[in-house]
Amino acid sequence: MIHSTVALLHDNDGHGEDCYVIRALDDHACLDAVMDGVTGRRGWDASDAVAQALTTAAITAPDDVLAVLAEVNQQLYRRGWGRFLLTTLSAALSLHGTLHIFGAGDSPVLLIRPDSVQLLSSRTSGFGPMGPMRAIGGSPQLGTLYRATIPLAPGDRLVLATDGVTDTIPRDALVTLLRRAASPEEAVQQMQTTLMAHHTAAPLGSEGRRDDWTAVVRFFHP
Repeated sequence: MIHSTVALLHDNDGHGEDCYVIRALDDHACLDAVMDGVTGRRGWDASDAVAQALTTAAITAPDDVLAVLAEVNQQLYRRGWGRFLLTTLSAALSLHGTLHIFGAGDSPVLLIRPDSVQLLSSRTSGFGPMGPMRAIGGSPQLGTLYRATIPLAPGDRLVLATDGVTDTIPRDALVTLLRRAASPEEAVQQMQTTLMAHHTAAPLGSEGRRDDWTAVVRFFHP
């Protein structure tokens, strides 16, 4: 059996619109997710609603995650008319040795192995026709939700992150950091140090207020 350890990076001092879920379902199953609310579209309410739904729902299979997302998507659409209450989502359900990925919007998921890296969500994934963003709450029905199913192996390292992290730390640098870290906690500490150094070095006012930083890092072990 594969077990895992996990650590969190969460700094909402930018816009206050990121949320996350880290949930143990049983000894060999867990659910992780990150949400990045769309700025100026009541994104905080949307990301919080998705986090609350994924935290409280009974989840024993991938279809349970889909049902939760479909329900919360409809609720947000009814309240926001498809123009407000919008958020991205990246979720990873680790279920007895298999990884199930769900993605909407531009919060990427990386599965890092000793000899390969897989990007398991992308900016082109999402719910409904929302232009370049495509976010939860933008369509009355689930649209093109990114999905992937991958067998897990001991040594796999997973990171779910909002774009405040991945727009600052280049992918190659992030992969190198994750491979060299001895633990998820060490990886998170190094990510935070890198982000703070970049923020401190940036010219004052060059890009306005910085974005929020959220990442869930999980290492899988035999």
